[in-house]
Amino acid sequence: MNPVRLMMVALTICSMSTAPLADEDPTIRISPLEPSEWDPRLLNKLSSIGRVRLSAEEDPKSDSEGIERKRPPSMLKTVAHHPDLVLPLLDFATVISHNGSISPRESELLALRVAWNCQSEFEWGHHVDYALDAGLSREEIARIPLGASAPGWSAIERTLLEAADELHERQHVSNEVWSKLAAEYEEKQLIEILFVVGEYTMLSMVVNSSGVELESGYDRLPTIAAPN
Repeated sequence: MNPVRLMMVALTICSMSTAPLADEDPTIRISPLEPSEWDPRLLNKLSSIGRVRLSAEEDPKSDSEGIERKRPPSMLKTVAHHPDLVLPLLDFATVISHNGSISPRESELLALRVAWNCQSEFEWGHHVDYALDAGLSREEIARIPLGASAPGWSAIERTLLEAADELHERQHVSNEVWSKLAAEYEEKQLIEILFVVGEYTMLSMVVNSSGVELESGYDRLPTIAAPN
């Protein structure tokens, strides 16, 4: 095949692999439940966690750690249909988001790369806020869609992005990338890296497929096509 034509075919394939699901109608498929309709166990769990404001009357700044509490995200209103599943999931998610062994910056770098790879606008929008709180700059967030090849990443940040991409593409981290991770992280952290990518991939599948809408006030998913 002509080299120029071969290059054009490769670029087309790369573009297709990262393009948003523009042909899909983002219609809400599962009607969200308001907190007044939730299982009491779920309300009690969220009250004990203390990071969600369950009514407009509650003080948004009453969190003991000084963190502003927001109204329940639209995803929670959707998955509230299945409290038996959501209750243990909240415990798992709390470990990942608040009690992790890798840094919040590293965790949010992985989460945003997953959101981009899965083309999940809901996950992207919420994790932009979390990433800013974790110390990522707007400039760093803007280059996450460009992946590990973008200039400016540290060596370990490039490796984390490579790991996220390999897990997305083939559900397996190559020996080369694993060796670089293992040189920097202990076993507990290596396990967590896999779970972080897995959790946000799962949540992206849930919100993308059930039609969860991103609330107003959050960053929308970038529309650029990321090169491989």
